[in-house]
Amino acid sequence: MDEGHGTDHERAQFHSLLGEASEGNQDALARILPIVYEELHRIASAYLRRERPDHTLQTTALVHEAYLRLAGQDELGWKNRAHFRAIAAQTMRRILIEHARARGRQKRGGAPHRVVLHDDLALAASPGIDLEAIDHALTRLQLLDPQQARIVELRFFAGLTVEETAEVLSISKTTVKRDWAMARAWLRRELEGGA
Repeated sequence: MDEGHGTDHERAQFHSLLGEASEGNQDALARILPIVYEELHRIASAYLRRERPDHTLQTTALVHEAYLRLAGQDELGWKNRAHFRAIAAQTMRRILIEHARARGRQKRGGAPHRVVLHDDLALAASPGIDLEAIDHALTRLQLLDPQQARIVELRFFAGLTVEETAEVLSISKTTVKRDWAMARAWLRRELEGGA
């Protein structure tokens, strides 16, 4: 559920708990999980749909690992639900990259999967994608244009709308749209040229 969805009571409850959790209240943090669990599960499912069919990490395990990392942070700088979702998606991406790297160390060899990047930034690959290639491309984009890299993380990985992305980054919707288009074009060239 994003900022614009849910009842007024659910939004108020989330913001209240978020405020308490940001002040160090671990009970409030624990009570946020049921409210955002479905959202975390949806993000994890989207990530894992892009993975190889034989991926060993399950959706629930990814959600729980991400939650443990989020709950273990010293400071919670979450501004709102969209910002929480963005951080959760970034955390899941890191977990999957770590998992891919560990698996790569165990199983050297095999050809990398070709990654195709479409206009809507949907990734298509034979039977799974090279998550490390995407991570490396985003790391390179981060060096060139940190804002564009962040927009890709928020739009593609966290599934935020243009409006939510603008809110999280405190920039205009026009800037998000422009940078999103430029980032997609740059990533398409990087991923398709390097595959």
